[in-house]
Amino acid sequence: MNRRKFFKTTGAIGLASSSGLRPLLTELYAFSSTANLSRVEARYYKKLPEREIECTLCPRQCKLGDKERGYCGDRENQGGTYYTLVYGKACAIHIDPIEKKPLFHFLPGTNALSIAAAGCNVNCKFCQNWEISQVRPEQVRHYDFPPSQVVKSAMTNGCPTIAYTYTEPVVFYEYVYDTAVKGRSQGVKSVVISGGYVNPEPLQELTKVVEAIKIDLKGFSQDFYTKYVNGELKPVLEAIKIVHQSSAWLEIVYLVIPTLNDSPQEIQKMCRWIMKEVGPDVPLHFSRFYPMYLIKNLPPTPISTLERSWKIALNEGLHYVYIGNVPGHKAESTYCPQCHKTVIKRTGYQIEAINLKSGHCRFCGHSIPGIWS
Repeated sequence: MNRRKFFKTTGAIGLASSSGLRPLLTELYAFSSTANLSRVEARYYKKLPEREIECTLCPRQCKLGDKERGYCGDRENQGGTYYTLVYGKACAIHIDPIEKKPLFHFLPGTNALSIAAAGCNVNCKFCQNWEISQVRPEQVRHYDFPPSQVVKSAMTNGCPTIAYTYTEPVVFYEYVYDTAVKGRSQGVKSVVISGGYVNPEPLQELTKVVEAIKIDLKGFSQDFYTKYVNGELKPVLEAIKIVHQSSAWLEIVYLVIPTLNDSPQEIQKMCRWIMKEVGPDVPLHFSRFYPMYLIKNLPPTPISTLERSWKIALNEGLHYVYIGNVPGHKAESTYCPQCHKTVIKRTGYQIEAINLKSGHCRFCGHSIPGIWS
């Protein structure tokens, strides 16, 4: 199969970076039909009487009879044994700037081999990747892309990092975990881009094998999570604390949606919680909302709203606060909290200057937290 025929056949699968980088794969791996799913035993579940099981991966704790699937659609009880159906099955593959994740204090200016498997354990009404997150795995085309090949491709294409992203990596946990272990053995780092809706034990184990986790904090009220996420806030807050207490680097993103989660009171409450529970040095990104999926009746977030949130966070004492999805805004850059000079200048996903020396501000010597090498 040549490249022209391959791209025509794959349709929705992304193989080349959206930023115009060279084609991702140096060789094409066997294309999977939509029916060719995996059958790898899940790591986190309990066996129950009558061939039933209880999933213990995420807070939903799905209890399933024989032949039933969990909420995510990726896990199935087959005769009392619980299997993941998406191990090694990537439905999206791209090379992205690490800034796109966004991770701003992690190897700036480098690229990440970014992969996803279909499915999610929540249903955000504003999801930008709903075509692959809100479907079952047999409803999308995917690659046979096992951990060893993922790592090989990252190395071949000069990517120091593998990012598990686009959908919800929690639902393809085993694939993430094994790929991260194999990557680390070859000097390739791993980052997880997650909504943080995961139980403590699996998350704690995952933090031991990945270098960074970015958590999307969807809002700061249970009412918002009930109406617009179909999930719970409390487990996500617990996940943020667990990652912060681990060896993995943590960043937080808050998508600011007009009239739904953008009140100054809610933003201030969230910032005070972050300050108290994880401290001033965890980067916080306020990201601009654009209408999509099930919320198309609202306008894009006004820049003034983002700037108000940014100022609230800084006033509450947070050191590294960013505005996302507004290319060219001054709040894309990183500033030293001591001398206030620019230590990383960004325009969109492009790095224009890095004024760091061994993780310290080049101007005053103040330590800037992050993973820089």
